[in-house]
Amino acid sequence: MSEEIRTFRVDIPQADLDDLRERLSRTRLPVQTPGAGSERGLTAARLRELADHWATGYDWREHEAQLNAHPQYVTTIDSQDIHFLHVRSPEPDATPLILTHGWPSSVVEFLDVIGPLTDPRAHGGDPADAFHLVIPSLPGYGFSAPLTGTGWTLARIARTWATLMARLGYDRYGAQGGDWGAGVSRELRFADPEHLIGVHVNYLMTFPTGEPGELAGLSESDQARIEGLERFTGELGGYMAIQSTRPHTLAFGLADSPAGQLAWIAEKFDDWTEAGVDRDRLLTDVSIYWLTNTADSAAQLYWEFSHAWSMPEQSPVPVGVAVFAHDYVRPVRSLAERTDKVVHWTEFADGGHFPAMEQPEALVADIRAFFGGLD
Repeated sequence: MSEEIRTFRVDIPQADLDDLRERLSRTRLPVQTPGAGSERGLTAARLRELADHWATGYDWREHEAQLNAHPQYVTTIDSQDIHFLHVRSPEPDATPLILTHGWPSSVVEFLDVIGPLTDPRAHGGDPADAFHLVIPSLPGYGFSAPLTGTGWTLARIARTWATLMARLGYDRYGAQGGDWGAGVSRELRFADPEHLIGVHVNYLMTFPTGEPGELAGLSESDQARIEGLERFTGELGGYMAIQSTRPHTLAFGLADSPAGQLAWIAEKFDDWTEAGVDRDRLLTDVSIYWLTNTADSAAQLYWEFSHAWSMPEQSPVPVGVAVFAHDYVRPVRSLAERTDKVVHWTEFADGGHFPAMEQPEALVADIRAFFGGLD
């Protein structure tokens, strides 16, 4: 199989953008129950505001150009095309770092951290903290679609990332991610431990085993985090249950209605962030799902995970954890240390599930601190 790395440029046909606007102009909103608010899901008023701006005020070409300002490539690994940004630092001794997004995100999540991470000298930082960045689209997501088959588990994606980093000539590198990106990054500890120097995550679920007395010594704060996890797996986890069991059926509505795709994603950005994210950045993310028709293929990762998950063993690769106060789940350190070699742990008072978009300066500083502290 060819190991060729091909240059890539985003260039959405104008006909696709015209079709999007035409569909949005015909959006039929549901009749919602009077007195029912956002605790029952995205409101019609919120959807209308976003959809109207998407149709009449948002300029895809402007944001397409922002993506194309960074070098992009596609390569085939394990019969799957993988799209990625590869932004090398001007500092020759920069540390290679692979950044991985999750759902319902995309590579646009990292646009605000690319400059500070690759060129700290130009952003008031120490050039010794520079990174060469590799930012792939997950298989089946965005420009890494369509999927060529089933079986794309977190472990398989991690093996693919290891191949990608080797193909780019990096024999010593770090990994960082949130959401599914955290899961892929942690799987790299087993897929490529001889080359991986460390893993930094801004999302980590810590599950009790149910053993007697396990939670007895936890603080009130940690007890609240366990309760938050239970709330997520119950009340807040409906989207996950659907995508883990019937991703095909859900995708018919999302692939045919841009308003439906918008609502499915916007609800998560509203719920999982402290104060939301930039509206146009959100719409760029949603546009990528819509324009690449990846509602179905992106959801497959939930199905694969639910059928392959097991409690991981601990790895000797060091792990750093950034905990943002308004994420929908927050980990308990004592539970995290059962499965991860935690050497760095930071609690932030602000920010939620997408810190690269919400709190880019804080996330950049924590990434620098973690990797700068490794031997």
